[in-house]
Amino acid sequence: MIARRQQGMALIESIVAAVLLAVGLLGAIGLQARSTSALADAGMRAEATIAADKLLGMMAVDLPNAGAYALAAGATPTARLQPWYDETRGRIPNAQIVVAVTPATGRTRVEITIAWTRKTGAAQNAHRVVSYLSAAT
Repeated sequence: MIARRQQGMALIESIVAAVLLAVGLLGAIGLQARSTSALADAGMRAEATIAADKLLGMMAVDLPNAGAYALAAGATPTARLQPWYDETRGRIPNAQIVVAVTPATGRTRVEITIAWTRKTGAAQNAHRVVSYLSAAT
């Protein structure tokens, strides 16, 4: 009688093990997808950092014309800024770029904001760099 009650237990144990394995695999796949997404965002942020640093270097060399590097949201870049702008948008597709240049006594405040959306419907990411440039003494 006891042997008859235990018939099918191995099958039930196998099904439970398969379900647990499937849940574990789905979790691993989800983790991999999030990891890939985070890596892509980190890559875009690194590109934005490099682009901002490059622009600051260009402006430091051409400090008397720093105002020519200003760019409002959605505006067309000046001739001085156009090569950098095109290169940055090539590396960060559909980037929205704003460069605010504020002259002050003895120094110039530069705020560079580069924003992007990695995929349609996702939240917008932005990288903002604030720096002060001054003439060499």
